[in-house]
Amino acid sequence: MKYIVMTRYFVLFSLSLALYSCGGEEEAPKKVLRPVKFQEVGYLGGEKVRTFSGTAQTEKIINLSFRASGIITQFDVKLGQKVKKGQLLAKLDNVQSRLAYEQSITQLNSAASQMNTAKLNLNRVRVLYEKGSASLSDFEAAKNSFKTAEESHKSAKRGVDIQAEQIQYGYIYAPEDGTLASVTAEIDENVQAGQAVAVLNAGTEMEISLGIPESVINGVSEGMEVQVNFSALAEKDFKGKITEVSPAVDANTATYPVMATVVNPTNDIKSGMAANVTFDFGERKVENILVVPAYAVGEDSDGRFVFLVEDKGETATVKKHPIQVGNLSAEGFEVVSGLSVGQKIATAGLQTLLNGQEVKLQ
Repeated sequence: MKYIVMTRYFVLFSLSLALYSCGGEEEAPKKVLRPVKFQEVGYLGGEKVRTFSGTAQTEKIINLSFRASGIITQFDVKLGQKVKKGQLLAKLDNVQSRLAYEQSITQLNSAASQMNTAKLNLNRVRVLYEKGSASLSDFEAAKNSFKTAEESHKSAKRGVDIQAEQIQYGYIYAPEDGTLASVTAEIDENVQAGQAVAVLNAGTEMEISLGIPESVINGVSEGMEVQVNFSALAEKDFKGKITEVSPAVDANTATYPVMATVVNPTNDIKSGMAANVTFDFGERKVENILVVPAYAVGEDSDGRFVFLVEDKGETATVKKHPIQVGNLSAEGFEVVSGLSVGQKIATAGLQTLLNGQEVKLQ
């Protein structure tokens, strides 16, 4: 009996010890791999079909401004307002111009009075000269005085015309039918001559302005057909034609300004809409220049480098790899040496990657 009890205690103790041992084991933590974006090394401008972003605008964009300085007293301008050619849109107080105009009128009246007086005196001296009561020098002096007064009158008259035109500088009339796309001033505001107070979109055609990188600009020419899509009109496709290609690069964007006209526009297309213009370069010759994005290139004391991605199925390893780069274009750095086409490189988070680190590809 005592043996049975001891055996039972031993079994219970062994079972408890086993349960404690099982519960006390900690599971090994799962390895958390950092996700990394990557891309393959390719040639500069190597894609036959390329899409570039642009902005829609009417064929005529007119900045509206006064040709004189002053305070705006009338401003019949609203964003999106449709206007007709010749419609009065705004005017200034024109105090200085009106004062100058009134002074020119006074000068004209004075000059007219002096001319009439000189004319009467000339007629009087002429009669006396013909009767022998006045000398030739008196007659010549009277003629010269009248001629001077006559020229002064003509000058004063031109001054009145100029000042009348100056008054018109304080008015803005719509130069074309169109829609007001921008309003940058308001009533009672003091504006300077030439300062834009609104922008008028005129014309019937719709154009797309965009910038093309130097790697493909030689493949773009006037008359080239393109496809146009708008983010706001996702279900509609439009045809376009290149109408302008700038020969000079825009220093601000490092691209060449290009203009495309929408061949089959609809009223759904509004000025300012974001557009995508797709080019098909077909069999255009591609230069064998490797290029990598600028944001994929790091630099330290040893020089420029990238992180090569060695794919291992579900995971990958990144390895720091030195390269030599050349010119920087809109597409990235030209690769002088260190890479070959098709190699995979990491394109984000270079500052936190470690040489030989295991990662997960995105």
